[in-house]
Amino acid sequence: MASSEAGTSSDVARALEGEYQVFLSFRGPDTRHGFTDFLYDGLKEVGFRVFRDDEELRVSNVIGESLLRAINGSIIYIPILSKTYAVSKWCLRELARIVDNVSKSDGEKSIIPIFFHVKPDDVKFKNPLYTDALLEHSKESPDEVEAWRAALERVAKIMGLNVTEDQSQVEIVKSVVENVLEKLEIKQKEVPRHLVGLDDQVKQLTRLSATDQCDVRLIAIYGMGGIGKTTMAKVIFNQLSSHFGRRCSFLEDVRVSSSTEEGKVRLQKKLLYDIAGSRCAKQVKDSEQGMKRIREVLHIEEVLVVLDDVAKEQHIEHLIGNYSLRSGSRIIITTRDKTIPSDEGFHGKIRRYEMLDMAAPHALQLFCRHAFGTDSPLNDYCCISNKIVSSVGGLPLAIEVIGSSLKRKNKAVWKEMLDNLKNVPEEEILNKLKISYDGLDNNQKHIFLDISCLFFNEKTTNPIYMWDHCQLNPQRGIEVLTERCLIKILDNDKFWMHDQLIALGRKIVRDNSHGELGKQSRLWIAEEALDIIRIKEVSKKSSIFIFQTEVES
Repeated sequence: MASSEAGTSSDVARALEGEYQVFLSFRGPDTRHGFTDFLYDGLKEVGFRVFRDDEELRVSNVIGESLLRAINGSIIYIPILSKTYAVSKWCLRELARIVDNVSKSDGEKSIIPIFFHVKPDDVKFKNPLYTDALLEHSKESPDEVEAWRAALERVAKIMGLNVTEDQSQVEIVKSVVENVLEKLEIKQKEVPRHLVGLDDQVKQLTRLSATDQCDVRLIAIYGMGGIGKTTMAKVIFNQLSSHFGRRCSFLEDVRVSSSTEEGKVRLQKKLLYDIAGSRCAKQVKDSEQGMKRIREVLHIEEVLVVLDDVAKEQHIEHLIGNYSLRSGSRIIITTRDKTIPSDEGFHGKIRRYEMLDMAAPHALQLFCRHAFGTDSPLNDYCCISNKIVSSVGGLPLAIEVIGSSLKRKNKAVWKEMLDNLKNVPEEEILNKLKISYDGLDNNQKHIFLDISCLFFNEKTTNPIYMWDHCQLNPQRGIEVLTERCLIKILDNDKFWMHDQLIALGRKIVRDNSHGELGKQSRLWIAEEALDIIRIKEVSKKSSIFIFQTEVES
């Protein structure tokens, strides 16, 4: 709440640090102990930093420096225009300052007006409610009234939310929160529905990521493929992103995308777009220029950046360099190599965190959630469930895939799965995953191999059209592959597949061709595909030449 100038001392301190994202302006007697409290709590609950001002607690006649900084530092302004809002000079002074601030922000800031038990026409002075209030003010503050009038008229023209006396305030608050989420572009990442055994690790890493203790700027999460590094990074990103507002970015598949100049530039543009806006991203023409622009932004902004699946030191260099990051910035990488990044290659403290195999109880719980939809096995499946989980090991990916493949299957299929797992050496992860592939029908296998070799991270439209033309029953096939955790369809309608499963599909294709490139059913490396085409073209021309020679003779 406000002090004599602008709230509690802690609120003022946070405002001075630019910590607030949302500024609430309201008339205390109208909404303080009702709607404003509900809205404040709703915004705080999803992680927003909210400045709640209360003009009733001020004694000064001018807006103090601390309150000005709170207004200037916020991004979203929510004036709650109630019946006596215009009676308060403080509310009107705030509103005039807010409108002026937004008009100078070049679209970076915005106002969400809430018409609480009043109509926009009241605020536009078409009715006596606000008109009479300003007439009264003109007697004591004639010099300010015109600015107040202009501010009210401008805010009244903005599409806001109307709260009537018979409406659910809970629904209105929910709508406002969703609106703020959209405007601040909080970039939440989708995580698996079944998160098991990560709580303590997430708490530890989130606590480390959120503190400036020991000046830790970069956290490296390392471990084998399929162990849950990306999931861990997404959960932490979701928890921290609201603290960074628009200045956060999650870059996926860094290893694959960084293999070409075009891919590097694409990653750099996405990073710049996320943390600095489209204007900055459009300026990048090549990776050298991208590095220069990123260096400039990282020097002045506190950012949260996740680099997922880093395989080389150069991948980090092309994206964040070894620059001295601004205090408060956090870089999180996932990698299979615990030596990345090197201590010498990064200016700032690095904390490394190893993802280990799941503990047996958590592994069983995750397996049961996929196989049964519960946290524990059905009574007559208890023994065999434990044996299967023991054979799979503590790798979350394998547990999810195999558990999903057994869902709604009879006990004979479960016993067959257990026998197959016992025949696979413990360290051969791909062969364990192949058991689930072997359980697909021919059409589903065909679709799985196509996605793993050619269509992962691609839009679904063209492949589905092709499979439909080939009578592969793609809708059912995609449904089965999704149910068995072999693929996912992302929000942008693209196929997603874990890199271990991509490796499995490509291994199957290579094994079926007995290592002969020309006999592979699918080619996913452009240079190899061109070589095959050239060889066939030469062979075709040679055949024509031989045929012509024979005819002539």
